[in-house]
Amino acid sequence: MQKGKKMVIGRIRCNRVFGVHLFFIAVVTAIALIFSPADGAENLVSRIVIKGSVNPGSAGFFARALHDARQSGSDAVLVELDTPGGLVSSLRSMVQEIMASPIPVIVYVYPSGAQAASAGALLMLSAHVAAMAPGTEIGAAHPVGVGGRSDGDDTIKKKTVNDLAAFARSLAEKRGRNALWAEKAVTESVSSTAQEALQAGVIDMISEKPSDVLARIRGLKIETVAGEKMFTGAAFTIREIRPTFKESALMIIADPNLAYILFLAGIAGLYFELATPGAIFPGVAGAISLLLALYSMQTLSVNVTGLLLLLLAVLFLALELFITSGGILAIAGLVALFAGSIMLFDLPGSGITLSLQVILPVFILFSIGIALLLLLVFRSGKQPPFSGKSALIGQSGRVIRLIETDKPGKVFVHGELWDASASERIVTETEVLVTGIEGMKLTVKTKQQE
Repeated sequence: MQKGKKMVIGRIRCNRVFGVHLFFIAVVTAIALIFSPADGAENLVSRIVIKGSVNPGSAGFFARALHDARQSGSDAVLVELDTPGGLVSSLRSMVQEIMASPIPVIVYVYPSGAQAASAGALLMLSAHVAAMAPGTEIGAAHPVGVGGRSDGDDTIKKKTVNDLAAFARSLAEKRGRNALWAEKAVTESVSSTAQEALQAGVIDMISEKPSDVLARIRGLKIETVAGEKMFTGAAFTIREIRPTFKESALMIIADPNLAYILFLAGIAGLYFELATPGAIFPGVAGAISLLLALYSMQTLSVNVTGLLLLLLAVLFLALELFITSGGILAIAGLVALFAGSIMLFDLPGSGITLSLQVILPVFILFSIGIALLLLLVFRSGKQPPFSGKSALIGQSGRVIRLIETDKPGKVFVHGELWDASASERIVTETEVLVTGIEGMKLTVKTKQQE
């Protein structure tokens, strides 16, 4: 009896232990299912398009887009690239953004016929994932000067090439790509098709379209500054990030070809203004063009350029009050004001920026106020004078003392008595008009002769 009781108690204890273990396993499994990505989960990918030259405008858009992607909770950024190259300084800032990104940045040369030349090739080397569409090319990263020239001091040229070659090698080594090809792209202007780049170990894949690129990175382990990332979701949700009006305008202004034209226009405008003082238009157009050119060449930062343009706008509008320019100074001031407003406070990721919804209404109201002020000034300039000798011309008067052709008489005009002469005999009480004035004597004629 005692023995049977012990056996029952032992079984109960075993069942309790087994139940506790089973409950613990169920809880752990549930937590794992909740916090681990399921096969049916979707990955959010932010997509941006970089087309045209690499310049301060595109670098600003790129930095803002990467910050926006991180803030939105994106799992990756897909950059569709088609560029002939651009400024090294802008390239370096974009590369730094990629290197510091906690989420993978996929750079994809797309569509067919696109290129990642010069600065674009180095941007590809820095990407966490580098992909190309069939019929695209990459390479030719040899540094050149303004206008495509590479002339100049040989020592400086050599230093520039060696520096850029070392930069390309370091990027390739960081991402496990072909460092020798990267160096030759700079030193020997080596270029490759998509297939050649894949065989040389420069890129990671060739894909027909963006959706194919995303499908192929599923399960791929990608190393970022925040650690190893892997996409396990069955689908990707693509979120578009487009440039704002301000960013689009800055990208156009910062194009190297336009920068060169603006620089020459600025120098020519200032030269003609100094050669022919008072022309006004060449001077104001030259000043604005030169400031925009210095921004395009990244000699001045976007914020400094914006501030200088605003100061230039204040100067032009103030001079309009003292110099007769026919409205040229006012128009130039408004142009400088608008350009300076959209360039001021350009700090990606800081939250400090001027919204176009604020700039436009204020600018329109300010422009209307300036236009009304100029209209009043122009109208007042056309009105006859209210005082002084010139105000008497055209005034009516009355003859007080006979006027002979050879002897002046007296007329009463504008509440005053004046000596007056005429080309005819005019009797007293005749209504006359003042036609001229010499010293203190008026020249008059009868109203009937008008």
